[in-house]
Amino acid sequence: MTNRRDFLKKAGMVTAAAGASTLAAPAVHAAGRPIKWRLQTYAGAALAEHVIKPSIDAFNKAANGEMEIELYFADQLVPTGELFRAMQRGTIDAVQSDDDSIAAPVDVSVFGGYFPFASRYSLDVPALFNHWGLKEIWQEAYDEVEGVTWLSAGAWDPCHFATKDPINSLADLKGKRVFTFPTAGKFLSRFGVVPVTLPWEDIEVAMQTGELDGIAWSGITEDYTVGWADVTNYFLTNNISGAWAGSYFANSERWAELPEHLKTLFNLCMDSSHYYRQHWYWAGEAKLRTQGTKLKLTSIPDEEWATVEAEARKFWDEIAAKSDRNARVVKILKDYNASMEKAGRPYRYS
Repeated sequence: MTNRRDFLKKAGMVTAAAGASTLAAPAVHAAGRPIKWRLQTYAGAALAEHVIKPSIDAFNKAANGEMEIELYFADQLVPTGELFRAMQRGTIDAVQSDDDSIAAPVDVSVFGGYFPFASRYSLDVPALFNHWGLKEIWQEAYDEVEGVTWLSAGAWDPCHFATKDPINSLADLKGKRVFTFPTAGKFLSRFGVVPVTLPWEDIEVAMQTGELDGIAWSGITEDYTVGWADVTNYFLTNNISGAWAGSYFANSERWAELPEHLKTLFNLCMDSSHYYRQHWYWAGEAKLRTQGTKLKLTSIPDEEWATVEAEARKFWDEIAAKSDRNARVVKILKDYNASMEKAGRPYRYS
């Protein structure tokens, strides 16, 4: 809240002379003055050090004084669930998040974040977007929304449970109050999980006070990085998705105002961010499972977990029935996964 008040004060959000918010006003860049952007990520400070800050630091350095991006962390300026509308209004200029969490008003937003079993490995996400047609579908969907431009998607970590009590069967999930993403929560509720929505920075305290029983928001790398491994005891090796799918978005006017070389530079920095996460998460997931000392590993037997995967396919069909575009996405997911299964090792293991 302190950061938010300071930001609003500096921006002059409410002034008697102006009588309106200067935050929503189009940016005017005087000659010799750098273009200024405000970008808010879904991630808290500790996580943002890896998932976005290196690329933004690189952009600001490479922009050579022509442009500067001010990076804000989860909920610093506006709550995560209001990020899309804030970006439309021009309150902020750009966002890094998944479509689901920011309540993007497009039918494909349900596939952002953790869509159950859509991917097995993190490389599946860029493969699906860049080579199997999801990129074109996302562009089509966001072209129908005024004021926001979808820029790029990439992969994060897999979705596992970190809990206070051990999870060794599906029955152990029943009644557990779990912090997770909107669509993932809807799916997990079929197995008795009680999804809970809280501000990102409140999760650690909520685990300590007993408001939460667990977290299904990340893999083990984030659990250690952001402190959740300090307030949970167990890590379930089964996951409901091999990778979180997140994107970069920008206010359409702000994006259109950029000269082409700065658009190219920002695209390169997004790619750099996507690449960094690929190897950081991949290395961390294995290292912390085998060398980490804070979380004990548990597993649900494969034959029991297969019922969760089967239920996910029913969930896919329900989502596909909601719109023609959703049906096209689901068909791509089915075709892609069938291709990976047919290809065999190393793409898929039986």
